[in-house]
Amino acid sequence: MHGMVADRLESAGQRYTSSRRTLVAVLCAAGRPLPIPEIVGAAGLPQSSVYRNLAVLEAAGTVRRVNGADEFVRFELDEPFTEHHHHLVCLDCGLVSDFVVPDPEEAALERVVETRAAAAGFRPSGHRLDVLGRCQSCLSTGAGAASARDG
Repeated sequence: MHGMVADRLESAGQRYTSSRRTLVAVLCAAGRPLPIPEIVGAAGLPQSSVYRNLAVLEAAGTVRRVNGADEFVRFELDEPFTEHHHHLVCLDCGLVSDFVVPDPEEAALERVVETRAAAAGFRPSGHRLDVLGRCQSCLSTGAGAASARDG
């Protein structure tokens, strides 16, 4: 993986510095999209350095932004470095977790996306799916913030 990241950065005219290597390692180990405060804590780098280096990694197609239901933007490794996956987004606590759709269902989803996009005169190059709801922890504690929003 690090070789692929280095190649992408080199193609973008950037170096694979130790700070960038640390950020890639943190995101790889996380197994889910992380907000900046968690990345800063895990990487042990100054927040300004994390922001700068994530911007470079994002521009090189190595990491991508994932929006949650809270004020935090999260980052994860982009799909060439992981398997294709989707996100579960908790409307109460903001947790964003990955989930993988089995191949037969993913193929069916892809057909739906392609068919509906074609009907709109659009040619898709991929898709991202975020499922909104409540995580197991918020369901078990009976958190009510999303209940009020859901009507």
